[in-house]
Amino acid sequence: MNNSTNDSDVLKVIQERLSQIEQRYDVDILLAVESGSRAWGFASPDSDWDVRFLYVHRKEWYFKVHPGRDVIETGIEQHPLGELDINGWELRKSLQLLHKSNPALIEWLQSRLIYRRDQGVMDQYQTHADIFFKPQACFQHYVSMAITNYRQYLQRDSVRLKKYLYVLRPLFACQWIERYGSMPPIEFHKLIDELLPSGELRQEIDLLLAKKIAGGESEESAPITRLNQFIEAELERVKLIELHVAEIPHEAYHACDRFLMETVHRA
Repeated sequence: MNNSTNDSDVLKVIQERLSQIEQRYDVDILLAVESGSRAWGFASPDSDWDVRFLYVHRKEWYFKVHPGRDVIETGIEQHPLGELDINGWELRKSLQLLHKSNPALIEWLQSRLIYRRDQGVMDQYQTHADIFFKPQACFQHYVSMAITNYRQYLQRDSVRLKKYLYVLRPLFACQWIERYGSMPPIEFHKLIDELLPSGELRQEIDLLLAKKIAGGESEESAPITRLNQFIEAELERVKLIELHVAEIPHEAYHACDRFLMETVHRA
């Protein structure tokens, strides 16, 4: 994205695209937020716009013998204002994922960059999200994310700076869940402010963040020894951790069914 881009112009385009989606697919968008690096707090000048949304169909859609697609994928749009990536999940699909404590979905609920939000519906949705949060499931998700990104991107002679953050963020998310048993904040700076307020490692991470935010998405450097040492040690540690798995009461599932039914009938 060009540095001279006016964010208000981008927001206008995103709102136009969301309205076009509602009309084309005959759906109501309940929530639309920014995800990815912009939501995490370390976007570069040329970072794309990762818009994610939840939607509900008209009630007739839910009574078909053969269910339709439960995702809307628009493809990446090369726009003069920046690359747009806008995708959404149907409400019932999202609730199924919520029962599994899907971390990506829970992160959407935390995003502070909000384009659309049906307050009444989403306040109820958040209540269900809190009930179905499973620390162990989210913890293992972040462990896998950190391992995958480390193996794919950080064991090279030259590494992209943003890939360090794609390993560090899930590792600190693991630390948060281990310590507090709750979903970690989506913003990276909140994670490290709480878990790593000072020290040499924090200084190294702050320097990395400054380079990432000022540079481009493709900026590379030689491996950063101090960060690699921390990552390798922490990966070995978190792989051995087992967290308590709590039982979800049956009534919570029934309440979620009622929520789905009420929301669909309202559409």
